[in-house]
Amino acid sequence: MTGLLDAQGLEISHLGHRTRLKWHRLRKRFADPLFSAEVMAEGFAAGASMELDLRVRADGGFVVLHDEELEGETTGHGPIAEKSIGDIGDIRMKEGDRPLILSEDLAAMLQSAHPAALLQFDMKDDYGAIGARGIEHLAAHFRDIAASVIVSAGSLDLIVAVKEKIPNLMRGIDPTNKLGDIGQASGWKAVETELRADLRGPTEPDTIYLHWQLILDAANGGLDMIALCQDQGKRVDAWTFTLKDPEAGFSEEEWRNFQALMALKPDQITTDEAPATERAWSRRMAV
Repeated sequence: MTGLLDAQGLEISHLGHRTRLKWHRLRKRFADPLFSAEVMAEGFAAGASMELDLRVRADGGFVVLHDEELEGETTGHGPIAEKSIGDIGDIRMKEGDRPLILSEDLAAMLQSAHPAALLQFDMKDDYGAIGARGIEHLAAHFRDIAASVIVSAGSLDLIVAVKEKIPNLMRGIDPTNKLGDIGQASGWKAVETELRADLRGPTEPDTIYLHWQLILDAANGGLDMIALCQDQGKRVDAWTFTLKDPEAGFSEEEWRNFQALMALKPDQITTDEAPATERAWSRRMAV
């Protein structure tokens, strides 16, 4: 009999450490439609950790989309940054003919979230595009939210602005691309130096987002990036590990990588297949 938590894909416990499974782009499983309000509501009720992407609108508000242009994911056309709320009211998601989720909708939905729920706003625009007006919008809608929200971005200027204007929201940074380039050019010691600087930097991040392969490559090179971050009081999210065949579970290569990742004790793993990953882990550990 599968337990409630197994069915929900919320976390894995291993070696006395809990690793949350974060639902990537509001997908509990890869077959779910992209950025589904229904899946988000289910996650809010269950206390899940979930991630969504935000793009800034011309009026300073936001819409839950990944791409810069409307064409990729919706029935609309043109850059999202040129559209105000009135311009996108009739636009639908290509998958399932669903209305777009606006930042105003998120604020309302978050009011009913389970206390354990965590929603990551992954900001896809930089501070130059979002500006003071976008930060003011976030402050107006999310300053008094009791549920847990974490704002992440590649733009450090943006995260510093969030810290100053909305200090109650948690903050995350993703230095993966920068650290990967440094590692290739100068080696793991240089990566460690840069990561330490990021941890002590002005963003004062709660969570560091790192690609799982970078984490394993660093560990093989003698650098435990997760331990380094955790020693500084930061959480680590390893992204994005998704089973190629969720029904069959881990392939041998996937299992080697996932085992190695879990041995490093990440605080969270981002996946498009949370329940399947939990099931596959339980099956392997039971052998």
